[in-house]
Amino acid sequence: MKEKKYDVVKGEVLVGSALLKKSKSKFPDRVQYMLDNMHHNKAYINYKEKNNKIKKDCLDDFKKKYKKYRIDWESQPSNCIGNKYNFTKLIEEDIRPLCVDIETAAICDLACPFCFREFTTTPDKIINEEFCYNIIDQVADLKIPSIKFNWRGEPLLHPKLPNFIKYAKEKGILETIINTNATNLNTKTSEKLIKAGLDFIIYSFDGGSKETYEKMRPGRFKKNTFDHVYENIKNFKIIRDKIGSKLPYTKIQMILTKDTFGEQESFFDLFTDYVDDVSLSQYTERGGKLSDLDEDGLSQYYHELKINNLNPGTPYMRDAFGNLKISRGRKPCEQPFQRILITYEGRVAMCCYDWGATYPVGYMDETAYKSTKDYEDVMNKVKENKKGFELLSNIKMPKIHNDPEKTVSTLKEIWYGNEINKVRNMHIKNEGEKVSICKHCSFKDVYDWIEK
Repeated sequence: MKEKKYDVVKGEVLVGSALLKKSKSKFPDRVQYMLDNMHHNKAYINYKEKNNKIKKDCLDDFKKKYKKYRIDWESQPSNCIGNKYNFTKLIEEDIRPLCVDIETAAICDLACPFCFREFTTTPDKIINEEFCYNIIDQVADLKIPSIKFNWRGEPLLHPKLPNFIKYAKEKGILETIINTNATNLNTKTSEKLIKAGLDFIIYSFDGGSKETYEKMRPGRFKKNTFDHVYENIKNFKIIRDKIGSKLPYTKIQMILTKDTFGEQESFFDLFTDYVDDVSLSQYTERGGKLSDLDEDGLSQYYHELKINNLNPGTPYMRDAFGNLKISRGRKPCEQPFQRILITYEGRVAMCCYDWGATYPVGYMDETAYKSTKDYEDVMNKVKENKKGFELLSNIKMPKIHNDPEKTVSTLKEIWYGNEINKVRNMHIKNEGEKVSICKHCSFKDVYDWIEK
């Protein structure tokens, strides 16, 4: 029997995710890597340059801050839920977001069949520069440790992305993050991102072969090719090494579907020499109705339903190890206690699975509630079969689940506001299913999986 070149290790963040590590490898995990290379973090470098008269080196302080941020990522939500923190307690305990997701670009140049945007209208827009800088200022004022500069779209389609990252690092943001499909990760952009101080880049690349990748990630405006994106990712590693930086930490992830599940080894072989982490993510239903189960998997699913006396349609999860788990029910969601998200036009959401903030908990710009023109424009272009919209024929206007007061608020006001606290209280009582946007959520972390 052929010996595997890698070990499958349980993922650190998402339920059902996994990391593929070289067999017998002692390579550090992301947190340890960031701590070991904190002297490359631009927030630390900028602070040291501004305070060059201070004799004491603050490197250990930055390491402690980063370590606390990653510990808090898990402990803060569980403490809030377990101790039933109300509005007053959140303020008393100084509970703040640990990450703010800023949608620098809602536009995307791909039309992946499993993506929300193939079924929910998503504008081809980018964020206003002044508005983005204003959000970064508020994040820095609240001493929030991290910013992810994307949500629904492809962040590299915003020409000012490196400027935003550089500004965030100058304001002391500890960790800057992007997810990217890497189609536009050319040499010039790669150099700008590295020199700006990007800390963590996550590549989305589905498939261990050219055939599967190009099926899973077709281009909208022009053909997207395996070879082009693969070369971009390889080249980024070469450029990072040439510059002499250990950051950003690089991770590549593949969603496990029926098409990709058998390509784990080839996926690992493709990227293990060019990224710091090779990872697998469980498939979550976003409208595409793709299958992540073969015939044997379906047979096992119905067997599990029978022995657990559960109805067809009960949520399931097939993890990277091939294990099939069935849900016995729901549990509180951690995201409203952990992060907050802002669309390009200023609509604020409490969860990354609320595509486009259909349950807004506030607004940071009046554009968010004054007009739906951007969404209507997309619908019209689909009807007219405009170039780049041919693959979006199944989209529908998003259903709005909440209607907060139409006024512009600060990030702090929204985080501690009544709208998001109403939802938190429902999850604390484990009644998240009574929140309309949460009722049919496909996020695997909110289910209580039956362990064998």
